Amino acid sequence: MSTNGSKPKFAMYWASSCGGCEIAVLNIGEKILDVDANFDVVFWPVAMDAKYKDVEALEDGAITLCLFNGGIRTAENEHLAHLLRRKSKLLVSFGSCATEGCVPGLANLSRPQDILDTAFGTLTTDNPQAVRPIYDYPAPEGPLRIPVFQAAVRTLDQVVPVDYYMPGCPPESHQIAAVVELVIKALNGQAELPPRGATIGAGASTCCDECPRERNVKTIKQFVRIQDLEQIDPKLCLLEQGLPCNGPATRSGCGALCPKVSAQCIGCYGPAEGVVDYGARLITAFASVIDAKDPAEIERILDTLPDPTGQFYRFNLAKSLLRAGRPAWSQQ
Repeated sequence: MSTNGSKPKFAMYWASSCGGCEIAVLNIGEKILDVDANFDVVFWPVAMDAKYKDVEALEDGAITLCLFNGGIRTAENEHLAHLLRRKSKLLVSFGSCATEGCVPGLANLSRPQDILDTAFGTLTTDNPQAVRPIYDYPAPEGPLRIPVFQAAVRTLDQVVPVDYYMPGCPPESHQIAAVVELVIKALNGQAELPPRGATIGAGASTCCDECPRERNVKTIKQFVRIQDLEQIDPKLCLLEQGLPCNGPATRSGCGALCPKVSAQCIGCYGPAEGVVDYGARLITAFASVIDAKDPAEIERILDTLPDPTGQFYRFNLAKSLLRAGRPAWSQQ
């Protein structure tokens, strides 16, 4: 705790994200009262009315703990990333969007102009005059500005240094509660925080290690969508039934919630410890269960994957070695 008797300060900010991380924090139940009891919440746009100028007025390092969720897609996101980094002692990359880019990162396959054309020029948008965002508009009352839509989604640590990573889409509430409890104990001298740069609120192994399904039959002749299986064996590994399950490359921590109810892991907890490129690790894992030795046959079976990019990089494209497709790279 601080020596002058005031509470440590807490902040949480959402950049380009869906808001699910905020809901997950609220889902920690009565533990949220511990946050209020032990922290002075100074900035949390979803929960309180606070202005950017309030954060700017704080001394550098005044915020003890900041949970930053969402990817960096706009100039506003980037500005807040730098501001909150400067004002925070501990900056946590919180959730898949901040840590990996998540589903919004798949937009890195397209040019920003194509994304805006889709958003403002398709049948789902009533826009007969084909209006597009104007970042600077000279209104009679004075200039109006909206955040610039940048060339690609970036992860938080591609913009500013990060102290800790907490993966998940969203992070599991029991994991959040455990991290909050650890931080509070550390502030009171009752525990030590892990080394900077560590992943918190997750395991160090893979989702497969949390999954109770048996792995013993490796005879895949093709990959299928879940709706194409007449019956799913409740005990056998989903990957070995032809369902492209991302468990072999995905970090543990969720409790294998999806495979336990016969839905394949889609990778929302991000790469397991030591995985350099998520997609590359998955290709290796998928190839290992294919019942073929001929390279052409192996390639044919891999071609039965319904959506390779979405399968391998649904949550991880912005953080991967690829980062973006050529159309987006050409705009940077």
